[in-house]
Formats: sequence, C-alpha cells, structure tokens
Amino acid sequence: MSSTRTLIRGGLVITAAEETHADVLIEDGRIAALAAHGSGAAEGWTADRTIDARGKYVLPGGVDAHTHMEMPFGGTFAADTFESGTRAAAWGGTTTIVDFAVQAPGQALREGLDAWYAKADGVCAIDYAFHMIMADVNESSLKEMDLLVQEGITSFKLFMAYPGVFYSDDGRILRAMQRASGNGGLIMMHAENGIAIDVLVEQALAAGRTDPRHHGEVRKVLLEAEATHRAIQLARVADAPLYVVHVSAEEAVAELAAARDKGLPVFGETCPQYLFLSTDNLAEPDFEGAKYVCSTPLRPKEHQAALWRGLRTDDLQVVSTDHCPFCFAGQKELGRSDFSKIPNGLPGVENRMDLLHQAVVEGKLTRRRWIDIACAAPARMFGLYPRKGTIAPGADADVVVYDPDAGQTLSAATHHMAVDYSAYEGKKITGQVETVLSRGELVIDRREFTGRAGHGRFTPRATCQYLT
Repeated sequence: MSSTRTLIRGGLVITAAEETHADVLIEDGRIAALAAHGSGAAEGWTADRTIDARGKYVLPGGVDAHTHMEMPFGGTFAADTFESGTRAAAWGGTTTIVDFAVQAPGQALREGLDAWYAKADGVCAIDYAFHMIMADVNESSLKEMDLLVQEGITSFKLFMAYPGVFYSDDGRILRAMQRASGNGGLIMMHAENGIAIDVLVEQALAAGRTDPRHHGEVRKVLLEAEATHRAIQLARVADAPLYVVHVSAEEAVAELAAARDKGLPVFGETCPQYLFLSTDNLAEPDFEGAKYVCSTPLRPKEHQAALWRGLRTDDLQVVSTDHCPFCFAGQKELGRSDFSKIPNGLPGVENRMDLLHQAVVEGKLTRRRWIDIACAAPARMFGLYPRKGTIAPGADADVVVYDPDAGQTLSAATHHMAVDYSAYEGKKITGQVETVLSRGELVIDRREFTGRAGHGRFTPRATCQYLT
C-alpha cells in the first residue's frame, strides 16, 4: 500500500488531557505529529490531502465499549448487523466498538466467540473488539478465560438478571471473579436481582398490569442497588476488579461511590438513555412505551442529576450505548399483551457523541470530560489506549472533525441505524460530525459516507489499564 499523508489544519484539538489549537499530520494510518498554530512547526509539512478544520473541533474517534450487533434476544435478533451498525457508529463519530460475543449455555466460550468473529469478519466499517458473555460458568469455561485473555478478549460479562437465559448465581460469579483476579481479566456485571424481579413480573402480569411502563416498575431501583452492592462485595472477596454496566439509578451510583471511596477497583458505566430519557417515555400511550424498554430500565427523571454528578466526579467513568436495537414493528410488538415479552434494548450507537456534546452545550460536562468519558476512559478501561481514544503521535488516526455550531434534529427519518424509530425523535441538538477518519482512511467526508464494509479490523485488547 502506498504511503498517504493527510493534514488537518486550523482546528481545536480536544483530548481528555488538553485542548490545543494545532495542525495534525497523519501518515500511514497513524498520527505522525501535532504542531501548535503559530509555532511554525508545520510550515514544511506536505500532504496528499488537506482538511480545513477552522472553527471546528478535532477529536479522537469515539470508543463505544458496549454494543450488541445481531444480538439474539427473546426469539428475535437485534436489527443492526455489524455492517449497518458500524456504519451508523461512524456517522456518529464512533470509530471503535467493543461488542459482546455470546456463550450459549452448554456451549464452550470458543464456540460463542468464533460465531461472533464470523459475524463481524469482513463487514465492519470501523475497528471492533469483543467482550465475552459467560452464560455457563464451569471448570471448562473458567480455563478458557485464561486463553481468551491471551487472545485479546480481556473482559467477561456476567448477569445477575435473566434467570434461565444468562443468569449466574453468586457461586458462579465468585468463581469467575477469582479466575479474573488471576488472569488479569475484567468482570463486567449486569447488576439487577433477577430472581426477585421475576417474582414481581409474575405478580404484575397476574394482576393484569401488562403495559410497557410496568417493565420499569417491576425492575426496582432497590434491586439494582442491592445487586450492585452484592457484586462489589463478591469482587472484594475475590480480590478482583469490577465494572458495572448500564448504571441507571442514584442508589446504585451511591454503592459505586462508596466502594471507590475505599480505594477499591470498582468502575461504572452509564448510557445516554438514562441521562436523557425517563419513565415518562415508558409510559407513552398506545404501546409507544415499548420503544424504551431496556434493562436496567429507564428511571424517574430525578435520577438523572446523580448520574451527571457521577460522571463529573469520576464515580462513573464511561458512557457507552448498550446499542441493541429492535424495530417497533414486528419486534417490540411481540410484547403487546405482555411487557415481559418486549425485546429489551434501544438504538443509540449513532447518537452518543452528539448527545454528550449537547451536555457540554448545556454546561453539564466540560469539553475535555466529554472526550474522556466517550473516548479515552473506555479505551483505557478495555486495554486499547493510547492506540485508541486520543490524538497523539503513534496513535491510530481515528479522528473526527466536529462542527460545534451545526444544529440538527434527531430522527428516524435521517439516522443510519437499521431500526424504524429513534429513541430521541424530534430532539434538537447543537453539534454535528462533519468528517471521520478511521486509521487515516476517510469514512465520512463532509457528511458523505465514503467508507466500506471490511475496512474495520478486529483489534485485540490489553488488560484494563486502570489497574496497572
């Protein structure tokens, strides 16, 4: 492949660490150099392609560390394939996803992982990596964890929810945590008391409470907080780090904050849906609330302040999407007469960077914190930094030119996700992705898709970089 040089001139380069008015030189898919405006350092630079970023931000590509492309759930599959989902991610300024390979009960981890390699191979528009969902913790799968860590699959997701599907009891969770403690892996936890929730689901349905809003009512805040507390204590017993996914409730944030105040290696993620949506959406009439059914569920609006505060104080480190889209027609409708049959998940991989920029506009986050929680922290958490998540010499040239002043209205009519509704339909926001490079290759060029299926590469990961 011939050498290509790209020069991005005149923009404000924003990383988690600093903001610098600088030109960025890209060569052979990597960041070659930065030169502050006015320093004269860039005067002799030549390039095959020059991108004018005056008045724009120059950002590291987003790292979405929680997606579910082609995910099987409740007898159907998530609507986005790896091809459509990674293309939509690129439109939203995300240049790396970490998706979840799924072990089915009774299956080896390797079988599940190989199935996901096959789904993603040759079709992704951006780079990708995998976590491993463990549905069956036994002697054989515990041994396999060591091999996966060596292969660059360094995180393992367990569920305290979904009895009969993904659920692990405390003994299995403890064993997996002990194994991770020894091999450097990071346990990711879906923290909800699924056993108790199932009782409440059964009681609600028996009483005729079948609407989508009851999904939020049975999955109680206290059952998220209790499971979060229990996961933390099990991790302490195992002397293992813990990452709690999709934290939605103030009481769960408090459990994480208390653990972190003790100096424990406990981390938390939240998602845009918990920051911008609420139980008001779940209660929308005519079954529209089904569009917003996900687990952990949307909470009353009062919880949002605690989540924003957690992001500012670093009690929550990462914002991922948990992108798991199901169409309203034909998929969400499976639960018309029974909320427990509604496939759980929301579309969002395309909206995350923009929604978090809106939070910057509204004064909830600083620009550097925006880049930290969307790019740098997920890259560090999952062993991809500094190759991903920053703009620095030697890093992959995953770069977004972002127009902070452009207005847009989020809508299913204009999004690129393969789903028939937007969770943020009609929401007006300020800021828009203009140009995206993935390893130096133009994927979005001034709001035109120029990428291709198969450009994206599987990216093995190191272990969690917050533990070294």
